[in-house]
Amino acid sequence: MKIKYDKEVDIMNIQFSDAEVYETDENKSGIIIDYDINGKIIEIEVLNASKNNYQPMKVEYEYA
Repeated sequence: MKIKYDKEVDIMNIQFSDAEVYETDENKSGIIIDYDINGKIIEIEVLNASKNNYQPMKVEYEYA
């Protein structure tokens, strides 16, 4: 998994896989989800991340 925040354009990407994008969906305004051919999430893109209180510079990771 890769998490990338681009401060210049205020976009956060959370990438789960390098698979080819089959379908893209924007159910919620500013949240774009890419799926592979099997319906698994490949990537989540958050537009205007800092303006939506996502705190893109703060990341917590927990492995249980």
